[in-house]
Amino acid sequence: MKKLRQEFADTMLEVGPGEPRLVVMVGDISHGILQSYAKACPGRYFNIGICEPTIVNMAAGVAKSGLIPVVHTIAPFIIERAYEQIKLDFGYQRLGLNLISVGSAFDYAQLGCSHHCYTDISLISHFKNSHIFFPASPIEFNLLFKGAYNNGCINYFRLPEVPHGVVFGPEEIQQNKAIKVLDGDDLTIVAIGPQLKAALEASHLLKNVGITPEILYYPVIKPFDHAAVLNSVQKTGKVLVIEEASAHDGVFNRVVHAVKHLPAVEYSQIAISDFVHQYGTYEELCADLGFSAKGILNKVKQDFKFEVKKFEHASV
Repeated sequence: MKKLRQEFADTMLEVGPGEPRLVVMVGDISHGILQSYAKACPGRYFNIGICEPTIVNMAAGVAKSGLIPVVHTIAPFIIERAYEQIKLDFGYQRLGLNLISVGSAFDYAQLGCSHHCYTDISLISHFKNSHIFFPASPIEFNLLFKGAYNNGCINYFRLPEVPHGVVFGPEEIQQNKAIKVLDGDDLTIVAIGPQLKAALEASHLLKNVGITPEILYYPVIKPFDHAAVLNSVQKTGKVLVIEEASAHDGVFNRVVHAVKHLPAVEYSQIAISDFVHQYGTYEELCADLGFSAKGILNKVKQDFKFEVKKFEHASV
């Protein structure tokens, strides 16, 4: 499957020639893959360098002039480092912006915590006029970007390094809808980003112990599809949220608001609840933090009221 960063470059090349307002600005990354766009759209591609607050300030001027800015760099540097500029130049001024990050929560695991970012979904959520997308396959980014880039909102596209590997049809990808990936009756699993893969792997283990999960995948986090999770949890009575992001004010919070009026619902969450200090590969950090089929199985066993004997013969 094509890398999400390459799909970003390909989508800019698809949209740019027919959209003379589109201006792409990068923070010293992705030059090679964006050269085709730069040649096709002269004067509308700029490398601002490692000056992320400056990129946002300049993008505000671009937006104020009636153009459509696309700002691209590594997640912690554009969301956390430049948050004040996003807040004042776009939130306060009500201007439109497209932020395209790479790095996700800890995709740059080998570079350590300076390159981690798991607060981004929470931070961007605080802007009333923001939309948040976490596409984890190329077609998701392509269709979601084309449907939103000129909406006048703060659009945040969080691009993971590792795709989930599931192929969706174009008709399944909509601007404000969750995708039901698997039907089930006993447990609702809400997954975002690459963790859809872990959820699907865990579904086989759960079925082996007599638990049939229903899996909902959210490529669009804001606006949030409350109806999808409400309809599912009305049936299952149990919901597990798997989000490769902060445990504080993320997808779990949205799920709780959607189903809080239902009686006797059981909730649980696999997320990043504290500072990630350890080094390792992306896969190693996922395993350490519970983002795996084994981690999901253990979480279900620990937090939900299923018969313990169901798990006696579970294997990973």
